[in-house]
Amino acid sequence: MKRKYFALLVLILLTTFATAQKLKPGFNKAEYIEMLRITSRHFDTAASILKIPGPKDFRKAYRSPVMGLDNRWDLWTNGDGVGVISIRGTTANPKGWLENFYAAMVPAAGKIRVASDYEFSYALSQNPKAAVHLGWLIGTAFLARDIVPKIDSCYKAGMKDFVIVGHSQGGAISYLMTSHLRSLQQQKHLPADIQFKTYCSAGPKPGNLYYAYEYESITLGWAFNVVNSADWVPETPISLQTVNDFNKTNAFVNARPFIKKQKFPAKLALKHVYNKLEKPPRRAQRKYEKYLGSFLSKRVKKALPGYVTPAFVHSTDYVRTGAFIILLADQEYFTKFPDSKEKIFTHHLFEPYFYLADKLPD
Repeated sequence: MKRKYFALLVLILLTTFATAQKLKPGFNKAEYIEMLRITSRHFDTAASILKIPGPKDFRKAYRSPVMGLDNRWDLWTNGDGVGVISIRGTTANPKGWLENFYAAMVPAAGKIRVASDYEFSYALSQNPKAAVHLGWLIGTAFLARDIVPKIDSCYKAGMKDFVIVGHSQGGAISYLMTSHLRSLQQQKHLPADIQFKTYCSAGPKPGNLYYAYEYESITLGWAFNVVNSADWVPETPISLQTVNDFNKTNAFVNARPFIKKQKFPAKLALKHVYNKLEKPPRRAQRKYEKYLGSFLSKRVKKALPGYVTPAFVHSTDYVRTGAFIILLADQEYFTKFPDSKEKIFTHHLFEPYFYLADKLPD
């Protein structure tokens, strides 16, 4: 009888080790470089022009059709239970650039009809003040419809570890995709024992401060944005903060009542100064929303039949999000990759990222 119990215990232990989590928390230089190799394979130039080596341990298992606003993703596997969800960045297709510039903010939870036959339900944050970039949310919506069933199939085959990676626009969507997939786990639409790890590369700012707070809280140790310090793309979208972007309890909530209580002429002077400081950001935000929201909605509707413009959040307070790994550009770097007024993506391409990543300590 004891031998039977011992044999059963050994079987349980072997099963446990066989299905043990493959991914580990924390930034890993070799892992990031492998992910960068994978996501660079979306572009033929990676092999033919830049001479970027292919992945060492992973093989491509699936490539999606192009969907939405020129969005596409690949599934790579290593034969050891780890899958990679590689999200393509911007191409020369104008639809992809439309997605980038469609920078009005919308709530980080809700529903959005992106096609006549598809309404996307999402909950990227539980904070009602959280807001995200509309264009990249649309990209997330189309990709998620294809990605989630593939994750389910992989899970049934025994795969429980997935890395999400994307460069540039792919990095921006990787933020939102990470939030979406983790939300599906919370809602029990995806198994809780799936482990996701995220490497955004050259990722722009995906949303506002309240989205960033929750993203950083739920991904602690499991998500990174790797940025070349000379790259301007992660500095976008342009951020405009108004007094309406603060938490409810703040130093500005009683400003106008306080000014009204002052005696003349102090009241007049204070009101003049306050309006000079407070009104320009609000006017700029409204213009931003008008041109990069309402105006571009007309073009998005032409590109996506059945698309319905959602209600905007009246904010443009984009912030850098997540744990950052800085690839610090030094003098030696600028000798190899000099600044250029003509080649505006000099510091954003794969080659400088590989160059600087290789200099990181092991």
